[in-house]
Amino acid sequence: MIKSHKNFWSGLVFVAAGGGFAWRALAYGLGDAATPGPGFFPLGLGLMLALLGGVLLFGALTLETPGQDRVEGLRWRPLLVLLGGVALFGVLLPRLGLLLSLPLLVLSTCLAGDEFRWREALLTAAVLTAGAWAIFEWLLKLHLPLWPAAGA
Repeated sequence: MIKSHKNFWSGLVFVAAGGGFAWRALAYGLGDAATPGPGFFPLGLGLMLALLGGVLLFGALTLETPGQDRVEGLRWRPLLVLLGGVALFGVLLPRLGLLLSLPLLVLSTCLAGDEFRWREALLTAAVLTAGAWAIFEWLLKLHLPLWPAAGA
């Protein structure tokens, strides 16, 4: 019997996703431990994700006790808001730059939650934007467009 439906379904998704990534990584060269190829890292991550899913599945498959958590219906609004926010970010980044499109992403995805507060959303947007700018510009030396492109 299934003790925890949430863990069961989460574990099943993790096993499927991890197995899919690991299987797909086999199409790339694996190399060896001294000189890993492009498929080495994705294979390891996929296997670890599948292993984590297996642990969740195993933990969920025990004797069922009454009153345990059941998976509710799919909540469409948060899912669509999050997917729309990420898609909007992908469209706006080349046009508006990182310093405008990332706060819009954060603010739009904050709307997916039940407890939206402007102050917390703006603070989160500011901190994440500053952090992303520092990571991409200073640490990774990836120069993303920061401001809107001229003529856009």
